[in-house]
Amino acid sequence: MLQGAFGLLEAVDRAGEARLTQLATQSGLPKSTTYRLLEQLVELGAVQRCGTGYRMGPRMFRLGQEWQPHPGLRAAAREPVRRLAAVTGASVGISVLWEGRTLVMYWASGGDNALAPPRSGTPLPWFTAAGKVLVAGAHPTLPLDPLPAAWRLEAAEIRDHGVAFDREEVAAGVCCVAVPLHSAGGAQVASLCVLTDPAQNLEHLADIVRLTGRAISAGLRGR
Repeated sequence: MLQGAFGLLEAVDRAGEARLTQLATQSGLPKSTTYRLLEQLVELGAVQRCGTGYRMGPRMFRLGQEWQPHPGLRAAAREPVRRLAAVTGASVGISVLWEGRTLVMYWASGGDNALAPPRSGTPLPWFTAAGKVLVAGAHPTLPLDPLPAAWRLEAAEIRDHGVAFDREEVAAGVCCVAVPLHSAGGAQVASLCVLTDPAQNLEHLADIVRLTGRAISAGLRGR
């Protein structure tokens, strides 16, 4: 039953908003089972009824906003991320590696002129700067899509210098600088990234991002 409920929630999330028949088809559940589960999820606030359709409910939003890959990450990152966004005037985010994709956890905007960041929870390609940092530091057994032949050299350089760059590789007019975040014991738990435009000196920006990354990592280690 739990597996069916989660499959149904994933179908609702993919659709954005859909009717009973569509959700039953997408989740692979009988229509009667789909209806029963949807009504139970509505009562719990996990799903919201909208006329003849259903969409994700506010309770799932609240719970999802609290997810983090490390119990102290949000607390350690909140103030350093806010300061970095204020100093750079850019959008600053925290990302994690989830099921082989770069998953945006949350963003802080540096102001009206900052580039618009992707929505929190949005999966991104691995070759964003944030993704490169995460993949370069990932455990060798982590399942990932086939990587280009030149990746081993680039990954080694990222590990040596502690920073990755995206020079308009994902979207025209958008560059990104990212550094890893480490918990106690040196385990990589996330990446800190800054979105900026091609006119920015990325190497100079990297120095500032590294300092913020070290402050967050120190907070994760209880310092």
